[in-house]
Order: sequence, then structure tokens, then C-alpha cells
Amino acid sequence: MSSADAVVVGSGPNGLAAGVILARAGLRVEIREGAPDLGGGMRSKSLFDADVIHDICSAVHPMAQAARFFREFDLAARGVRMCLPEVSYGHPLDGGRAGLAYRSLDETCAALGVDGPRYRRLMAPLVEHSREVVDTVFSDLRRIPAHLTTLLRLPARVLAQGTPLARHLFTGAEAPAMLAGIAGHAIGRLPSLPGGAIILLLGHLAHATGWPLPEGGSSRIAGVLAEDFLAHGGILHLGSPVTDLRELAKFRAVLLDVGPRGVLGIAGDLLPAGYRRRLESYRYGPGAAKADFLVSEPIPWANPELRKAGTVHLCGDQAAVYASETAVAQGKRPRDPYVLLAEPMGADPSRGLPGKRPVWAYTHVPNGGPIDPAEVIRGQIERFAPGFSDTVLACQSTPAPALEAYNPNYVGGDIAVGAIDLRQLFARPAPRWNPYRTPLNGVYLCSAATPPGPGVHGMCGYYAAKSVLREQFGVRRMPSLSVE
Repeated sequence: MSSADAVVVGSGPNGLAAGVILARAGLRVEIREGAPDLGGGMRSKSLFDADVIHDICSAVHPMAQAARFFREFDLAARGVRMCLPEVSYGHPLDGGRAGLAYRSLDETCAALGVDGPRYRRLMAPLVEHSREVVDTVFSDLRRIPAHLTTLLRLPARVLAQGTPLARHLFTGAEAPAMLAGIAGHAIGRLPSLPGGAIILLLGHLAHATGWPLPEGGSSRIAGVLAEDFLAHGGILHLGSPVTDLRELAKFRAVLLDVGPRGVLGIAGDLLPAGYRRRLESYRYGPGAAKADFLVSEPIPWANPELRKAGTVHLCGDQAAVYASETAVAQGKRPRDPYVLLAEPMGADPSRGLPGKRPVWAYTHVPNGGPIDPAEVIRGQIERFAPGFSDTVLACQSTPAPALEAYNPNYVGGDIAVGAIDLRQLFARPAPRWNPYRTPLNGVYLCSAATPPGPGVHGMCGYYAAKSVLREQFGVRRMPSLSVE
């Protein structure tokens, strides 16, 4: 092989996954990262105190526990402990009520009372076949999934949860609010079919492999991926942005862990006109706006069971979540903003100190909206945890444009790297049989703008690397990812 086989542009979870696979296959691989530190959406740092670690983007990682790439890579075997909260996620309601997704499906159903049996019928078959569900959802959408029986369980459930029928499935308020809170991860109009699919995926994982937080912060995942890449001969360049594809002419294969707008910036005049128009028409969704708090004590939830939750969705009942997310998708500011919150020290005490605790939270805003989210987020927390404001020692606010400045893949603050709708699920970023291969010889895409889409799962990088190995180097057997 030549001394310059492949280069990956970007060191997010997919870029690192692709780099690990190619290096383990024996290629000479380089990763070029424009930022001074690696990780993309998996970065952590001290914001207010050297001994208190805050996650800058992703914080909770159900897919890093369940997706095929990470199952094979085995974070635990590399010293990354995934801390599992007793309550995977919670959803408070006014009056001190809350929907609680315990790790135990039985405990969850018991807490839901009259709605418990219906919730069990929805989730139990998925929990029992969790690996098949995950592998079906995280397929490359190019061939019939191996688990057809599992596939057949999904459409009716997606339709029930992703259409107006969802408003009539339960008697109480807790279960529909819980599921709507999960659907909010779709970052778009609700109810919707993508939202219904996310309910099934993340909802059942709450009772299967859980919604873990990596001990020490999300950067621990990026760190062990980089360690493995370097151990297999990879070369990592930080603070090394790529502005023109021609800079990479010496490499037989180029993998771009960048979104469509970034691809146009790097390779626009080299791309065929038709493909270029497809990338130019790619739609970005609503943005995220984030607030990081340093607090003196655990959040004083009106419902104390929420202290057991690693993740909390704040907004109100199902109708409030639907109204909030639909308003944002229409470019409006909602009356009741949807807030997604994590309090890491409930599961990982190493993240802070006595009297100094990190709280991570974001809300959704119209794409590019310059709204300062701190007071909006603080108000929603205070609504369900009276006295929270009295515990705040410091706060850092990150509006949507600042998220894009931090990571150019997040256009307008869109942390999903593209609107999550049916067209862009199946033609992401452009309609092609192999969505990872561009019309340029040897140039591939591996960002979250390719199937299976956003999240810390590594599967976009996995499938792109698989294509590169087969098509550019004649390697048809994927390398082992296990610890040697």
C-alpha cells in the first residue's frame, strides 16, 4: 500500500469510527481536525472550576451502549465506565407529578397504574428483541434488514406514536408526556413519523441497555477511540482545517465527516452540477441553544424521584410538547419551551465536588435564532424544581449561532446535521444507492448527514469505511474491533 492511503476530515464520533476501522484494516490513515481538540460532539471541559467537568455537546449516550460499532469496540473493555441511572429519563408535570422511565420495565409499568399494561404492550416486545431492533434502525437503509420479524413489529407502532392517534392511546397524563418527551429528540414538528420511530428506539433502550453517561464526561469516548486509532498507526492532526479538497490529492480515499454545507465549501466547484444542487437543497432543522449551570446542590425537584434520573425532559404534558416543537419548526418562539436536561452527578459523582455540581441543558429554537437561552431554561427548571435559581453559582449561555461557531456541522445550531424528516431519512444527503460515495472518485461522506443519521453511534463512519475498504482497496472483510 502507498504511504498515504486514506484521510478522514473531522474527528466527531463518525470520523473517529471510520479512522479506527481503516487503521485496523492495515491502511495508512490520517485524521484532520480543524478544532484544537478532538471529538466533535463528544467534547468535555471545565467551564467554571477545574474539578467540575461539563459536556459541551452530547452528554447522555444510549446509542454508544447499544449500536453495533460500539458493541464491537467495547468501551468497558477499554476502561470507559458507562454510568447507568436508576431512572433512565423523567418527565415532570405540574403539581409534583412525573412520568418515570425506570431501568426496570416492571417498575415503570407499575408506576403508570392504569396505563401500565398498554405501555408494556408497546415496549416489552422491543425490549425482548433489543439488539435486533437497534440493528434494524441503524441499518444503512440499502438492503432488507436481517431481522424481518423484528422489522414487522415496528410500522404499526411508529404509526400509532407518530400520528394524531398518539393523543388517544393512554388514559393518564404521565405515559403520553413521557413518550412525547422522547419524540422531542426528533427536533421537528410533532407528532411525526420520525418522532414515532425515535420513541420506539430510545423508549425501549430506557429499559434495555439504558441511557448511560460515560464516567468523566463524553470526551472519554473520543479519547479511547483516538487511542485505538493511534495505536494502529493512525496520524492525528489537530488544529488542521481543510479548506480545499485539492489539499488531499495524495490520498486514495477521502472521508468527510462534515455536513453538506461543509462539503460544498471544501469541494463545491469540483462536484458535478446535479449533485451540487442536491447538497445546496439539503434542509437544516431547528437549532439548539444551550445553558451550562454550576450549582451548589442537587436540583430540588418537586417530585423527588426525578433525582434518580440521568435525563429529564421539561415542557409539560403531551399537548405542550407537541405545541412547543411544532412552533419551533415553524420558526416561532413557543410559549412553553421544550428543555432537555442532564444532571450528571446523580450517576457519576466524579464529575464535580461537594457544593459544586454541573447541570447541562438545552432548548430548541428556530434555526439560527440568536435567543439567549439561559433565562428560558432556568425558568422551565424552576417551574418543576422551585428554588433551583437559589442554587445557581454560575451559568454559561450558548445561543444557536455560537453552537455553529463551535462546530460548523451544526448549521444554525442544528445538532442533528439536517432536518429529520422522511425524505431526509431515506435520501440523506442526496438520493443515491450508496449515500456515502460522492460522484468524485475516492471521496466519501461519513457525517451524521448520511444514514442512519444523528447520534453518537459511529454507524455512519462504520458504513462509509466499509464502502471505502471494498471499493478503493478490495478489502471485503471488516477488521475486528475488539481489544487485542
